[in-house]
Amino acid sequence: MSIRLLIADDHAIVRSGLSMLIGSQSDMEVIATAADGKEAVDKALDLRPDIVLMDLSMPPGENGLSATSRLKDAAPEIDILVLTMHDDEEYLFRVLQAGASGYILKSAPDLDLINAIRTVHSGAAYLHPTATKSLIAEFLQRVQKGQDVENFHVLTDREQEILQYIAKGYSNKEIAEQLIVSVKTVETHKSKIMEKLQMKTRPELVRYALKKGLLDFE
Repeated sequence: MSIRLLIADDHAIVRSGLSMLIGSQSDMEVIATAADGKEAVDKALDLRPDIVLMDLSMPPGENGLSATSRLKDAAPEIDILVLTMHDDEEYLFRVLQAGASGYILKSAPDLDLINAIRTVHSGAAYLHPTATKSLIAEFLQRVQKGQDVENFHVLTDREQEILQYIAKGYSNKEIAEQLIVSVKTVETHKSKIMEKLQMKTRPELVRYALKKGLLDFE
């Protein structure tokens, strides 16, 4: 039986190229594509692929990190292989914590991607070569000890999303319009963000978001 894949990437030409590459493999089948995280989650829950090949940056839609977390909560049996341009340890940690089974760079050779898909489908994890075993071991050890790996993770997916809008300079009203919620809902989330991060002002939130590279998703 073929490995059934869903490809999520905001660039149509990337989706087409990956579909051609993966579709040329005798043991793989691309059953759907998606342009952002929300579409990826909706289609994955409907079509139940074996693997979702997930990009991280998919503006202006839901990003791949948030989508990975939501999809793993709703359908843990679906494996997620992140395909990204971000060669960064923090992104790697956050993706693993969200439940992804693999992390490969867009700069990787075609054969590495095909091998990554087969590895994840076999039930193993796949990481790009620069992510060392000691790195993973250190991360897991810290999580098991209950240490605060990154206080960004104490925020819910919605709070993380709102924090990124704040960092981009959106007003509460503009954020509410983007997310189709009330201004009061945004204000409530913002208060919880400040409480969790122990911050008191909007500039503090902006500096925090910039320091953590949250704007790198676009």
